[in-house]
Amino acid sequence: MLAIRTKSRRSTVRYARSGTLRIAYELRGTMHRRRPWLVLIHGMAFDRSGWGPVLPKLGRRFRLVLVDNRGTGSSARPTGSFTIADMAGDVVAVLDAAGIRTAHVLGASLGGMVAQDLAISCPERVDGLVLACTTPGWPLAYPMPAASVRLIAATADLTVEASLRRHTENALSARTVRHRPELVDCLVELQSSRPVAKEVIVAQAAAGARYAGRRRQARIRARTLVLHGAADTVVDPRNARLLADRIPGARLVIFPDLGHLLFWEDPDGFAAEAASFLLAGQDQGPANSGTFGPDVAPAGRFRMPHAR
Repeated sequence: MLAIRTKSRRSTVRYARSGTLRIAYELRGTMHRRRPWLVLIHGMAFDRSGWGPVLPKLGRRFRLVLVDNRGTGSSARPTGSFTIADMAGDVVAVLDAAGIRTAHVLGASLGGMVAQDLAISCPERVDGLVLACTTPGWPLAYPMPAASVRLIAATADLTVEASLRRHTENALSARTVRHRPELVDCLVELQSSRPVAKEVIVAQAAAGARYAGRRRQARIRARTLVLHGAADTVVDPRNARLLADRIPGARLVIFPDLGHLLFWEDPDGFAAEAASFLLAGQDQGPANSGTFGPDVAPAGRFRMPHAR
């Protein structure tokens, strides 16, 4: 695989070749050789900058691989449609280019579908798996909540700026929007400064809509943590339970008052859950070998491990 490096002020942008496309990625914390690798795959209309405040927190525990999905950030723009499997192939290309045989993988929303497909199709590349605010795909999943469907229709005739703000507010919990309007402003500014072409967003949405998980998640062998915000109005939170039920030994954690972008709303809690789960697997066997009941985490998160 081809790996090209381009110096920037803050980091080194690298490129992997995936078919005819160049996929941009960034490695952080490479000097900490004892830390495990963690690949971060973002969702629709975000590049690697979309992880925001959770990055430094995860960076204290892992060497990070930040991927720009095709058509976002510094990655090449595809022509025509593509699939979730194509996007998973992009991640494999990045791992090959970086010389990384196995890594933990964290995917959010659309990136969570990509992470699932990667764990199913290339199980030898995935150590631990974290699936955040995502869905198992059709036909056995809950559809997009009606509030988001109505919003998509309502914003069709708005300006780009007004539409972006409405969708950003919808991706956060109502409580966050009410009490932290500065976070809305921050996310709107970030997305405005890193625009994604409309045709790419449409292609990403189509890839997610076509994703057919069926019951293939039962083939996932990586230790898996499912994270979701109970106030998510973009991906129905009930999909988190479906995923946890279908993946052998998966652990489910629900954040009661958070929305779709829960890692922006509570980066400390999100990073703590992900890191403690993934790092526990460094010295332990498969999770959840016994029978568990739901309990309440110190910060109010409901942990619901699943026995198989």
